[in-house]
Amino acid sequence: MDSPEKQARLEPRELELIVPGMRSDHCAGIISKTIGRLDGIDAIQTNIAKHRVSVRSFVSGPDGEALKQAVESAGYDVASVREIGATTFRVTVPGMGSDHCAGIIKSTLARHEGVQTTSTNIANHTVSVVVGPGGPTEQELKKLIEGAGYDVAAVALEGDASQEEDSAVEEAYLKLALRRLWIAAVPTTLIMVLMIPHMFWQSIPGYLAIIAVLGFPVVFLYGGTATHKASWRSLKNRTFNMDVLISMGSLPPYLIGLVGFVYPMTSFIEMAATIMTFHLLGRYLEAKAKGKASEAIRKLLTLGAKTARVDRDGEEVEIPVKELAPGDIMIIRPGDKVPTDGEVVDGESHLDESIATGESVPVYKSTGDTVIGATINKEGRLRVKATRVGGDTFLAQVVKLIDEAQGSRVPIQEFADRMTGRFVPLVLIIALGSLVVWLLAADTLRPILEWGAVFLPWVDPTATTPVLAILAAIAVLVIACPCALGLATPTALMVGSGVGAERGILIRSGEAIQTFKDVKVMVLDKTGTITRGEPKLTDVVPADGISETELLELATAVENASEHPIARAIVDGARERGIKPGNVVDFRSTGARGVSGTVGESTVLIGNRLLLEEQGVDGLDALDKSLSDLEDQGRTAVIVARDGEACGIVAVADTLKDESVAAIRAMHEQGLHVVMITGDNERAANAVAREVGIDEVRAGVLPEGKVDAIRELQEKYGNHVAMVGDGINDAPALKQANFGIAIGAGADVAIEAADVTLVRGELSGVVDAMVLSRATFKKIVENLLWASGYNAAAIPIAAAGLLHPMIGVVAMTVSSLSVIGNSMLLRRRYEKDHR
Repeated sequence: MDSPEKQARLEPRELELIVPGMRSDHCAGIISKTIGRLDGIDAIQTNIAKHRVSVRSFVSGPDGEALKQAVESAGYDVASVREIGATTFRVTVPGMGSDHCAGIIKSTLARHEGVQTTSTNIANHTVSVVVGPGGPTEQELKKLIEGAGYDVAAVALEGDASQEEDSAVEEAYLKLALRRLWIAAVPTTLIMVLMIPHMFWQSIPGYLAIIAVLGFPVVFLYGGTATHKASWRSLKNRTFNMDVLISMGSLPPYLIGLVGFVYPMTSFIEMAATIMTFHLLGRYLEAKAKGKASEAIRKLLTLGAKTARVDRDGEEVEIPVKELAPGDIMIIRPGDKVPTDGEVVDGESHLDESIATGESVPVYKSTGDTVIGATINKEGRLRVKATRVGGDTFLAQVVKLIDEAQGSRVPIQEFADRMTGRFVPLVLIIALGSLVVWLLAADTLRPILEWGAVFLPWVDPTATTPVLAILAAIAVLVIACPCALGLATPTALMVGSGVGAERGILIRSGEAIQTFKDVKVMVLDKTGTITRGEPKLTDVVPADGISETELLELATAVENASEHPIARAIVDGARERGIKPGNVVDFRSTGARGVSGTVGESTVLIGNRLLLEEQGVDGLDALDKSLSDLEDQGRTAVIVARDGEACGIVAVADTLKDESVAAIRAMHEQGLHVVMITGDNERAANAVAREVGIDEVRAGVLPEGKVDAIRELQEKYGNHVAMVGDGINDAPALKQANFGIAIGAGADVAIEAADVTLVRGELSGVVDAMVLSRATFKKIVENLLWASGYNAAAIPIAAAGLLHPMIGVVAMTVSSLSVIGNSMLLRRRYEKDHR
């Protein structure tokens, strides 16, 4: 019997929280630190792009409610909590016409232990119910709601609940941010309108009372209440977020401004209202800009077909895509989107696969070819057997990969994490220090203000000591911006992974981006990577007195009876030249050495030189030079003989992909040393290497030896070795390499083992991926340098009294937006470089 402790570890619980206010790595760090204090936590992962926190805890650890309370204590609202692996049902309740009805239904469902969360939509009479493992079934949900007195029209699985939930949360948060902004902006605008004439032209009777009334809802009610609640919870939790700085920058000025009712002094109420309003403006613009930065994944989610035409007993029936099952025969008309991944069973057409590969040229498809869901059929009618549905489809896997990349971390982010972890407490100390120093040494510091007043219109060297001290302290609080540091990495990853996905480059993680930039050696598998991976007829060399057509007719007649890959290549190549296989009798195979048979009245023998020599075939010497030349070029050559006389040579080879030469040239331009690993013999491998410009060849390497070859290269060149492969036997080598790149046309296991997947299956994508990775990492570094440089420069300027708080809060907002904007320039730069 296992102990309780061991049993707890054997049965972990995985929960997911949606935290709309988690906008940067700074916020994510606070939340992770807070959750990490709880007992029984096994692992925590944050995804800023989707505002999600995934927590794995032991059974003895905290439940969803405890996690929700912990995150809220850190100053962040939690939109929802659900157990990973839970099922979401969409229930249609026609009689739910008011909040009162919705409340009854929610409370009824909440009593059932298996129901995790419930949300109602009165407008369309639906209830979204998240059910944990072992929770109520569709029928049980129906009975529960009917037991509360309401009819249920339908209960259906909500297969895309998570994406819809993400979109709904983001949209709701954006609307809330806009509403708060308007409620704060209107009174603040009136304050500004009154302040200007009051300060410069004519005193307004009761001015202080008017602005105190106008500023109160901005600072204390709907405008600022969420900020103050979050900062209070954060302080109680001993975790300091951005809201703490804003509360400290707006509450004291307002309260100090009220002193003017009993003691004549400068009013700070205008400043308090302005700071809060600009903070809310920054939050809204930041949320909107981040939405644009991550629009690639939302675009992908909307591209899939909603319905599918399927064959049901000889009739075409239209059904929702969610109801498709593997094996269903889909009918794809011209102009239709392919509903899900499948295989063509009848028909031919061209498909626009740009959504998957980034390639605008339509791709020809016919019987036996695979098709990808969401691609567009251009002209022909196709019958396609569904092979993958739901979360197994290509599109779903792409979205999953982007999610992983956007939620991952870059090693360089550790620098920012160390800074932001101590940032807010340090700013509070500097602000307090500024207040004390100005109160004690204002006269000593006034020359700084007199110098600044020459070119800074807001600097007033004649202000009283308390006013100068308050202005400096508040300016320090509001100019500081940990969010800019926290946004540096995730926004660049959002844009970079999105740009890559649109062009068929799927980057798995942020760490991969940083690793890729340091790659110095690119290892290429030959078959399927540099070459097409299938033999083709390349050369036909007839002997004297024999025509090329006659030679091929003899060869194809015999080889057509064989299933050997070389035989199939010869037959297919002859067909392309308009030669159909003739009839053969008495066909015989000698294993790997050759084949023979009777064609018409003649005995035809095909094989290597040794076999034909043993059979006493004449005229072999005349073909020796051609045979040697072909083998030097890496061709597999066979000799054709008729009635004991050599008729010529037929050669096949695994031909190069069209883009291989240009791609390897581009790798050299990127400063890469290119190595080819192959199981072929050295002569054949060197022939291919010469043709494409390979720097180093490792020939005769068996599949199990590829890992050792990668290790040897790492010992020789250091930990800067990347590997490109496409087959199952490449997966271990892809893992061993410091950076693995899978050709997307290859095996799933190779794609799983890789850091980058090239959907198009073209070697040129390797260089595109490297350029994108380097550009993305460059943006991350630029963002971090800007954000840290901004804070390093702005805080001392504010402490010196040269920065008015209202200017500071604008600069703080601009700082965060500039980081997001710089990340979004990545798209423009990449598009410019690839025109």
